[in-house]
Amino acid sequence: MDQAWTSSAAAETGRRIRRLRGERGLSLSELARRAAIGKATLSGLETGTRNPTAETLYAIAGQLGVPLATLLSAPRDGRNAVPVVHGEAVSATLLEVFEDGGVSTELYRLSIRPGPVQTSPAHAAGVVEYLTVFTGTAQVGPVDAPLVVRAGEHASWVSDGRHTYAALGETTVEAGLLIRHPLANSLPKTPRG
Repeated sequence: MDQAWTSSAAAETGRRIRRLRGERGLSLSELARRAAIGKATLSGLETGTRNPTAETLYAIAGQLGVPLATLLSAPRDGRNAVPVVHGEAVSATLLEVFEDGGVSTELYRLSIRPGPVQTSPAHAAGVVEYLTVFTGTAQVGPVDAPLVVRAGEHASWVSDGRHTYAALGETTVEAGLLIRHPLANSLPKTPRG
């Protein structure tokens, strides 16, 4: 079920972004510059008055050195308590987050709409994505060497460079996406100056 962003979900995401930005000693302007988003957009996200896109959240998470799930509310009681994050081509629902052996793993239900191509910014070094396609055919992975993944197939790629998601043909791609982040990749606090 596609849940809209509620004011409480937007406010919680905003609080998390603001807290992480503060922990890293980054001004609003500096994080906006690094994430290549408008300062007004970031301010609106932090105050909970704007609903974020997948591209914007990934850009912010990348610059903060955290998995996307760190910015989102965690699922509760096995129910989908997290709203769907929409991007140019992708809609993603966070299903589960767990840590094992120094790695944080995020599990998403992913839909890729036919037509547009979505480009995601680079993640931290060592981040790997694993996609299993249930329906449709996806073209995913590094911008310069995308992979074609058909229903019943899976692929993985290191996502420390820009990478894309697209549905080939007219069928929406339904898939599961695992993103594994080494926990040691958290960025140190950046001194102000």
